[in-house]
Amino acid sequence: MKLVTYKTKKGLGSYRMGVLFQDNIYDLNEVYRQFLHKNDVSDVGSAEYLLPSDPTRFFELGHNALDRSQEAFSFLKEEMVHDAIFEREDVILGPPVLNPSKIICVGKNYKEHVAEMKSEIPDYPVLFAKFSNALIGPEDFIQKSPKTDKLDYEVELAVVIGKEASQVSKEEALDYIAGYTIGNDVSARDLQKRTPQWLQGKTLDHSTPIGPWMVTTDEIPDPSNLEIKSYVNGEERQSSNTKHLIFDIPFLIEFVSGLITLQPGDVILTGTPDGVGFAMDPPTFLQDGDTVTLKIEEIGILQNQVKA
Repeated sequence: MKLVTYKTKKGLGSYRMGVLFQDNIYDLNEVYRQFLHKNDVSDVGSAEYLLPSDPTRFFELGHNALDRSQEAFSFLKEEMVHDAIFEREDVILGPPVLNPSKIICVGKNYKEHVAEMKSEIPDYPVLFAKFSNALIGPEDFIQKSPKTDKLDYEVELAVVIGKEASQVSKEEALDYIAGYTIGNDVSARDLQKRTPQWLQGKTLDHSTPIGPWMVTTDEIPDPSNLEIKSYVNGEERQSSNTKHLIFDIPFLIEFVSGLITLQPGDVILTGTPDGVGFAMDPPTFLQDGDTVTLKIEEIGILQNQVKA
């Protein structure tokens, strides 16, 4: 199941939760409302409470919302649902998670990337943060701030948390995941490198695309063997596989949840492989008008253009 946030190009308004099916976007709340009606639930108005249309409220419900989404999706595949269906070109997709309470990023998590950055393999995961101001969707421009001349791309597998996680073991970690999406940890290298802390180069306004949808864990039961690639203006820059992560996803969830309680909707960006612009000879950074295309197996393609 591929969950999206969307708004119509005609009506605009706020983003709502949707689901992708046969190249169309269906309003998830409306499908669930029809599901309740079909099953003779008298108070179909409870659909908004049980499966909110608002993305923030949706993720606050965690696995309860995901379970009801699966019910709605199964109903959608079996029944002819004619209402609240939109062709892909008639909607604007937003970030799959609009306002996560935490965006936790992992640096130096592929050996080849550590080598190209002339660094050392860490003993513990290198953590830093982004904030929601940085997030954009699959159809938004990556804003190139006038504060940087060294804007760089980083394709990453992004993990979305599905239920509160504190002191979680590696063995149970995957049970706490809602799904996976693609992230571009766009980095202003000049700002990142001018102090020991990376934050200022990592969370510029409107700089971090995620999307185009969140794929639920039933479609990706094992995230440890996914091809991951990036392209700039059609030229391949990064090519690797998540099996090369130094700290895999179960370890990361155990490690992070041992320090910080994770909430439903929180996002973990798991690190980028080698091939970034900073490490090219000569270093090659993103310019106004460049198109960055990211691909992760079983998820799809995330493509954004850079705009000064």
